[in-house]
Amino acid sequence: MQSFEFVFWEALKALALLVAALLAVKAARPLVRRDRRWLMLYVAVVAVTAWGAQIVGKDIAAEVYGESVAKNLDRHEYALAYSNGLRAVELRPANLYYWQMLARAKFGLRQYQSLLADEPAFQALSRKGLSEDDVLRFTYARYALGEYNQVISIARQIAGQNPDYPKSYVLAGMAETALRRYSDAEPDFLQALKILPNQQDAVEGLAQVYFLEGDAKRAVAVLDATAHYDFTADQRRRFEELKALYEQ
Repeated sequence: MQSFEFVFWEALKALALLVAALLAVKAARPLVRRDRRWLMLYVAVVAVTAWGAQIVGKDIAAEVYGESVAKNLDRHEYALAYSNGLRAVELRPANLYYWQMLARAKFGLRQYQSLLADEPAFQALSRKGLSEDDVLRFTYARYALGEYNQVISIARQIAGQNPDYPKSYVLAGMAETALRRYSDAEPDFLQALKILPNQQDAVEGLAQVYFLEGDAKRAVAVLDATAHYDFTADQRRRFEELKALYEQ
């Protein structure tokens, strides 16, 4: 449901609740005047109205903050996305979507340790298990923090569940390269490219492995081979910069 529609219907519910409560209070007032025993009913109606309005109000506010996070992320305004995402989570901590939006903001701000601290909340709210996007985000955070062996272990699990998912092999290859296990990294990058020949990280990873092994010509050949596949202008510019580096 779109944010505007959500806010509209929640506001309508709040208005209906308020009208019903006012009618109930108005109807109960003569009874209270005649018999003080009706006072408890009067107080209960007011209390329920206030409680219901608070719940609806939090739902509306959380959705507005959540929609703001989405816009912030699209504009790469990660600090604002973090602030709005945190508020949405505080208002509705049982909503996984708000946690995911906050996680994207933290990832953009490179708050990797804080991101991993939220992982138990994701596990508690993900009844069917974490989504691939969530798993990858946490795994990339571990890579950024230098937890390479854990990255390899998780990447192997992902590949076992989905053998045709190239990013799992890229993650494993990146971690193995960081550990200087070049002979292990090479087949992972090759497998990723077999699945998706224009996977940029796999191309750069494989070229880097060959370069670090002392075979600059082979590294350049990997980058030259990209001419046969579709890449963006920015990606090709990046490949040319790497070729210039490796050919020195």
